[in-house]
Amino acid sequence: MAENSSTLWSDLRESVRGSHSHDYTQAPIGKSVLLLAVPMVLETFMESIFAVVDIFFVSRRGPASMATVGLTEAMLTILYSIAIGLCMGAAAIVARRTGEKNPDGAAIAAVQAILLGVAVSVPVAIFGGLFAPKLLGLMGASEEVIREGSGYTRMMFAGNATIIFLFLINAIFRGAGDAAIAMRVLWFANAINIALCPCFIFGLGPFPELGVTGAAVATNIGRGTGVLYQLSKLIRGHGRIQIRREHLKVDIPVIRSMIRISGTGIIQSLVGTTSWLGLIRILSGFGSAAVAGYTVGIRIIVFALLPSWGMSNAAATLVGQNLGAGKPDRAEKSVWITCKYNFYFLGTIGLLFILLAERIIAIFTTDPTAMPYAIRCLRIVSFGFIFYAYGMVLTNAFNGAGDTATPTRINLFCFWLWEVPLGWLLARTFGFGPTGVFLAITIAFSTLAVVSAILFKRGHWKTGKV
Repeated sequence: MAENSSTLWSDLRESVRGSHSHDYTQAPIGKSVLLLAVPMVLETFMESIFAVVDIFFVSRRGPASMATVGLTEAMLTILYSIAIGLCMGAAAIVARRTGEKNPDGAAIAAVQAILLGVAVSVPVAIFGGLFAPKLLGLMGASEEVIREGSGYTRMMFAGNATIIFLFLINAIFRGAGDAAIAMRVLWFANAINIALCPCFIFGLGPFPELGVTGAAVATNIGRGTGVLYQLSKLIRGHGRIQIRREHLKVDIPVIRSMIRISGTGIIQSLVGTTSWLGLIRILSGFGSAAVAGYTVGIRIIVFALLPSWGMSNAAATLVGQNLGAGKPDRAEKSVWITCKYNFYFLGTIGLLFILLAERIIAIFTTDPTAMPYAIRCLRIVSFGFIFYAYGMVLTNAFNGAGDTATPTRINLFCFWLWEVPLGWLLARTFGFGPTGVFLAITIAFSTLAVVSAILFKRGHWKTGKV
């Protein structure tokens, strides 16, 4: 027992420190999952902190500043979806080349991903920078919000490259198996953002008082410094992948493959995002208390799912690298082992949420009208956690194989054609009210897990080329 505990702690330290000698196509699968998943989980937590830090300090400036951040984040959701789609293509191709023991191919793929990032971020920066006030107006912002928040929105759009590249280059690191570097990038960027945010917002010391715009300045400096750190790691070759002068070229076939994978990946991400908007629209018909309760419950659930996203990303890397090494059976085994780990984790969390829903919700809100809805949402959705454990890993495994089309079709069916209509029927036609929406979420995600498992076991993803 003591020996096993010592080995576990040794593996945990290695996962955070990073290991360049570990071959994910040959070493024990359980250890490989651990070495990849732990830093990926921590990276996911760090990414979520950016938005929390901004709203924490901005809230001290009043409702107009908070509205600015909320409306801008809503518009940037589309950009996040594009970035996530690009990440799918970059990670899949880099992982495949890494598994093939082709470091030059991985480096060339990384360069093409960065070129695509430039192609996306430049027009977004120009458009958003020029039309920030009009975009806020289209989102329904008041004159006060437009007057006070245009600088923030303009700065966030103008600096969107820092968002794109922070996502994209970390995906390159993850595909290569350098999850610890991706984690440290987010630590570094977050530390700078946390330090600078109050300085630029409130004008502490020698810093100018920029109000809500200061939050955008601090965020872009933090993310931008993180991007510079990423590039230094790529150029100096401190990880598994190194970009040299001979790699700095346009490779049309690689770009074409990346666009093919990323294009459906972007649609896949947008499908999931827009389905939540559909559910909110249904809930809004039952009053603000139902929407508030749903918001609290879902935010707790999403936060609890963050470690599962890390494990899902680990499965994607293992699939890509093992397919590149010509080991499809090992790739499949890696996915099922990751599913099992995720099942244990989410099964435990789901049980705690079901048993302790009232106490957990009371930490976040004591509003007597919103609490019943929040408790119901948390409890009902948690009943599906054991299904989510498999669904999240399996859909990301398809992405890691470069088959983003399959999970995109699954998402279209399960969310647009099943979840949203089912939520409407249960809530309106059958009279379940908001509970019908909560049931639809659980049923849809459970359906996604079953459909994903059936298609994954057929094995068509093993034969795709990237």
